[in-house]
Amino acid sequence: MDRRRFLQLGGLAATAALMSSDLKAMDFKHNPKIKPVVGSWFEFYHHSRVGAKYWNPILYKYTDEQWRAMIKDIHELGMEYLVLLSVADNGKTFYPSNLQPRYDMASPDPLETVLSAADEYGIKFFISNDYWGDFREVDKMMTSREIAALRAKGMEEVATKYSHHKSFYGWYYPNETNLTETMDEMTIAYVNGSSKLAHELTPHCKTMIAPYGTRTVKADDYYAKQLERLDVDIIAYQDEVGVQKSKAGEVGKYFEALSRAHNKAGRAKIWADLEIFDFEGKVYTSPAIPSTFDRLLVQMEDVSPFVEKILIYQYSGLMSKPGSIATLGQPKADKFYTDYAAWLKAQK
Repeated sequence: MDRRRFLQLGGLAATAALMSSDLKAMDFKHNPKIKPVVGSWFEFYHHSRVGAKYWNPILYKYTDEQWRAMIKDIHELGMEYLVLLSVADNGKTFYPSNLQPRYDMASPDPLETVLSAADEYGIKFFISNDYWGDFREVDKMMTSREIAALRAKGMEEVATKYSHHKSFYGWYYPNETNLTETMDEMTIAYVNGSSKLAHELTPHCKTMIAPYGTRTVKADDYYAKQLERLDVDIIAYQDEVGVQKSKAGEVGKYFEALSRAHNKAGRAKIWADLEIFDFEGKVYTSPAIPSTFDRLLVQMEDVSPFVEKILIYQYSGLMSKPGSIATLGQPKADKFYTDYAAWLKAQK
């Protein structure tokens, strides 16, 4: 998906009600060919107030105890990786910073809280290095020297405060441009500049990006050469099913072609970023709601042969464990958790 546009305008694809054929644990069969979800994007507060209508007010009031419970709930689903979407937004940070004022959330330092919990539960976090400017101004965010200087100070501050955590596994660069057939020069410059500093600050950390435009890529020799130039460990391509640019069951062919290009390049690993959302109304302009697990199962099966790992966008706001102190209290989010947990149990 164009996550940039999703964050700016808010929302997710239109599914007004749960599908009539509810999933039951007894219906699930073991299928070793389908890779499970091993991670998710994660955030404290979503950029789009419209898109996050159903979870921003809830997460903003989460206590440290609730954030810790969410990490535990995610761990119980067998997830190993979390990708923090942003450390700053709209001139404020989600942790105590000397660079910008902090969001006045119920938790004084939710980043410390979730990293400490992740230490305990063995979860590996990719920590965002942005948004230190206006996330809607993509080109400026990726090319401005002023923003680059602030981003560098932010990375230094975050590394100093939090890289001692064993859960601080890597960095995630959230700025995105549409692949539009290939990897453009602006993206390569932004990624390589970010990675240069990341390697200096945290030599053992991994690096990751999650571009959109997956279906448009010409996965030819030129694309493989662009990949060779890109200093990043993991590319988790968005399947764009949630934003209705692709359909569940058809994206495998894109990932198959991309996997061949990655094999030629011999560099970045290929992961999948599967979208588990819908829009309540029109695409991009209405609140986000959870999709259904039966659609996710099709998405998982489609890409499993071609990727090393499957992540979702995203647990926070779209899934929650029923009865947990970190539940959203929303039936669709609870059902998504329950259905996936039942499928996962059947795979053991």
